[in-house]
Amino acid sequence: MLIKVPSIANMGLETILVDVEVNLAERGLPGFEIVGLPDKAVAESKERVRAAISSSNMDFPAKRITVNMAPADVPKEGSMYDLPIAVGILSSILEFPVPNKSLFLGELSFDGSLRHTKGAFLMALFAKEAGFLNLFVPKESANEAAAIKGIKVFPVENLTQLAGHFLRQEEIWPVEYKASEEKLNSKPEFDMKEVLGQEQAKRAMEISAAGGHNIIMIGSPGSGKTMLARALPGILPPLNDGESLEVTKIFSASGEFRQADH
Repeated sequence: MLIKVPSIANMGLETILVDVEVNLAERGLPGFEIVGLPDKAVAESKERVRAAISSSNMDFPAKRITVNMAPADVPKEGSMYDLPIAVGILSSILEFPVPNKSLFLGELSFDGSLRHTKGAFLMALFAKEAGFLNLFVPKESANEAAAIKGIKVFPVENLTQLAGHFLRQEEIWPVEYKASEEKLNSKPEFDMKEVLGQEQAKRAMEISAAGGHNIIMIGSPGSGKTMLARALPGILPPLNDGESLEVTKIFSASGEFRQADH
C-alpha cells in the first residue's frame, strides 16, 4: 500500500516540496529502507520512527517498508522527515487518509513525542505561496510557523495525539501566533552615546547604518571593536517588511527562531 505525505526540503533559504512516499509491501522479508538521497540524519529516521510508534502503544508493522523521498535527485538533510514517515506508516496500519493540502515536519523522540525542529517558518512561508492550507509541526515549533498568516498550524505533542486527531477521537486546535513581550521591548546591549572616544569609528558606523553599507573594524585586542559592534543595532533604522522576512528566514533555517521570536 502506497501513502504519499507532503513535506519540504530546505536548501539554504530556499524551500522545495518533497513527497515522502511510504510503501508497505505484503510480500518480501520485513525491513525498513529509505531512498532518495538521504543524509545520515534522515537514514536514522527509521530507528526513531520504529521506536516512537512502538512506544505509542501501536504495533509496528512486520512488513517490508520502503520510503522514497521525491524528487530523488535532491539531497535530503536533517531529522524533519520523522513525522511524515511516521504519518505514512500510521495511515496504512490505522487506515486513515492523509488530509489534503497539508504539510508535515518534525523530529521524533523514542517515546513518541516531537522535538523542536528548525525550518518551520520557512515551511509556513512555502505553504502559503504553494497553496497549502494546513501544517502539522511539533508543538515547540508551532508558534514559529504561525507567524505566517493565512494557514492553519496544528501543534503536535506526540504520535498518540496525532493518530487520535486523524481518527476523530480527539481534536488538535490550530494555534495563533504570540510575539514575545521580552523581544518586543528589548533594547540594544550597548548605547552608542555611552561609548567614550573612538569618534572616527563611531562616525564610520553612523555612515554605515544610515546608508546600509558594509563595515570592517580592525584594531588591537581591547580597543573597543566588539563593544562598538554591539552598540550598532541601537542606531540602525527599523527593518522594513522585506528585511524582516529575510532575517526571520535566517533564524528559522539555523534553528534559532525561539531565541529571536519575531
